[in-house]
Amino acid sequence: MIVPSPRLDKLMEMYGRPKRVPAYITIYDIAGLTRGASKGEGLGNEFLANIRSVDAIYQVVRCFDDAEIIHIEGDVNPVRDLEIISNELRLKDIEFAEKHLEAIEKITKRGGQSLEVKQKKEEAIVVQRIIDLLQDGQRVANQNWSAKEVEIINSMYLLTAKPSIYLINLSERDFLRKKNKWLPKIKEWIDTYSPGDQIIPLSVSYEERLSHMETDEEREAEEEKIGAKSIMPKLITMMRTKLQLISYFTAGEKTEVREWTIREGTKAPQAAGVIHTDLMKTFILANVMKYDDLVECGSEAQCRASGKLMQKGKEYVVEDGDVIYFRSGAGKN
Repeated sequence: MIVPSPRLDKLMEMYGRPKRVPAYITIYDIAGLTRGASKGEGLGNEFLANIRSVDAIYQVVRCFDDAEIIHIEGDVNPVRDLEIISNELRLKDIEFAEKHLEAIEKITKRGGQSLEVKQKKEEAIVVQRIIDLLQDGQRVANQNWSAKEVEIINSMYLLTAKPSIYLINLSERDFLRKKNKWLPKIKEWIDTYSPGDQIIPLSVSYEERLSHMETDEEREAEEEKIGAKSIMPKLITMMRTKLQLISYFTAGEKTEVREWTIREGTKAPQAAGVIHTDLMKTFILANVMKYDDLVECGSEAQCRASGKLMQKGKEYVVEDGDVIYFRSGAGKN
């Protein structure tokens, strides 16, 4: 899905509307999780294998009745559904963690004072803490972990370690009036078992209807008529924030204006590597303009003339909104 970006639109205007290349976020629609999935029932094994490879999870929770849409549990109860999903993910993670701990203990039982044994003993403590909190009904993602502990967790690809955003699927009527009997109960459950995670009420039926509009003008007219904007831009930008993703831009009047996605804290050579690995390997420097400075000056030439184009080296940490030209020893710019 295209990441909404008013900044990219503004840069397009400033550079005379060359080719526009937006940033994207890839979203997979994976079949729902059912009771017993952790033991392989239904599509459990396939589902759990699929979500181990993603960076974060949108959990879509149904909060509307419809006689034509059968619920596998027989009735609509989103809190129960949240509990089922949470339990299945936790049970699978307990299985993963216990197997991981067994592998560690094979090394620690050798004894000795080697660096490997010492590191594995420390890792075993972290893994046991993970098992304990999972058995206590908690998610790994909603705990406080040190940088070293995060490295261990990341190596395990745990399902409950993935950031989550809860999408509360309402009827169009409830979405427009912003009321549903389940919303307070859902919030209470998430505050208890997934504290800090965001809740986004939406109506899939409304979003589907908007998506079928042939033009932006037609969609905007429908939004104004109904009195509700599409929730999709918010859904995308909140997930990027959740994943600590930011953007920098490259621009040229005769080429293209492009938005690139990196993680917060990325240094200039690694940011250049998103464009091409050769740029990272042979990085010399980055010519950087702040987006706000560029807009205020009105043009790249004026920004340069005002002394607001900065030269940054290998230790520069790229900031959200930077407009960058990279120089490298490979002759690439």
